[in-house]
Amino acid sequence: MRTSPARIVLSLALLMPLGARADVVTDWADKTTAIATEGPNTVRTMALAQSAVYEAVNAITSKYPTDRVDLGQATGSSIDAAAAAASHAILLHEAPDQRKLTEAAYEKSLESIPAGDARTRGINIGERAAADVLGKHTDDVGKIESYRPLTTPGKFVPPIFPLGYAFAQHRPWIMKSAQEFRPGPPPALTSAVWARDYNEIKAVGSLSSTTRTKDQTDLARFWASSLPDIHLGIVRSVATTQGREITRNARLYAVATAAMNEAEIAVLEAKYHYQFWRPITAIRNGDQDNNPKTDRDPDWTPLLTTPNQPEYPCGNCLIAATLVAVLRADAGGAPLPTLSTVSNTAPGVTRRWSRPEELIEEVSNARIDAGVHYRNSTEVGNHMGEQIGELVAKAYHLR
Repeated sequence: MRTSPARIVLSLALLMPLGARADVVTDWADKTTAIATEGPNTVRTMALAQSAVYEAVNAITSKYPTDRVDLGQATGSSIDAAAAAASHAILLHEAPDQRKLTEAAYEKSLESIPAGDARTRGINIGERAAADVLGKHTDDVGKIESYRPLTTPGKFVPPIFPLGYAFAQHRPWIMKSAQEFRPGPPPALTSAVWARDYNEIKAVGSLSSTTRTKDQTDLARFWASSLPDIHLGIVRSVATTQGREITRNARLYAVATAAMNEAEIAVLEAKYHYQFWRPITAIRNGDQDNNPKTDRDPDWTPLLTTPNQPEYPCGNCLIAATLVAVLRADAGGAPLPTLSTVSNTAPGVTRRWSRPEELIEEVSNARIDAGVHYRNSTEVGNHMGEQIGELVAKAYHLR
């Protein structure tokens, strides 16, 4: 993938110190997110890296029970070196085109760790953890079936293939299959639910809407990001709260990224199974759905550019709900701290939520206000995300 100037700036910025409250796990999670975003299979790469970091850190601290392989002499090993080495090895393997950024981040990290046996042992543990994780996931990406455009013989379709079709075919880590949480079909086009959703988004999601407020427009733009850093920022807001122990943070990032990986597989599998039309297609063809309550608008245009993949269910909604389920499991019944994140599509803006339900609701409304998702799709995505987050948290023994 060609590196954009904006991502280079972000990646280089993440090589700088992140402040006293960011431990090495959070520091490398930030760096990995920025670097992995420039490579293929971004979420999977992050999940592999954070899994390796957790394995390495936990081998040294022995805080949580594990069935992982012996990674060598852990007593007295440098946690900082282990986390850096694990991240470095995964990034070199999964995003080789970003070697220069990866090596720069790794060298800078090692400079701050005193040379000696502790650093050497930490590097060894991190590299062995990465090798173990990569070995366990060599079959995640098998033979990918090429996308076949839907058409009839002789009928033109735009020659631009949709996004995410290959990812939907990846092997899940924890779900029994990509179809495990596949929802029922979207509403029938003759139903009252369809008419409700159609007319809601037609009014509020239009580029020329007179019912959408400025605040709604701003939130739609904030959640227009298709990059995972907006979601990992939410995890970071928990990881950097006072009193967090480093192994707990390593586990949190491992669970969160593994859950995001499962969520992406599940939502894309569902999208391409149902291949439901986006609002711009539906509203410009509103006279063809056999529903008398959906009037056609031949010129309707959404506020934001429509993602190039099927509509149902809402992916951003699903991932937000997945992360909330993971964060709740990590909290173990205690109240969550104030959640926050930033967005690359709304520079300079930080969003905060005192209750996780507010975050989930905001994401859902933002995707409707953007003109790209229907109400029912957001609700279905939220339900799927909650189930996936709980499943992955349970697999990692979070309570």
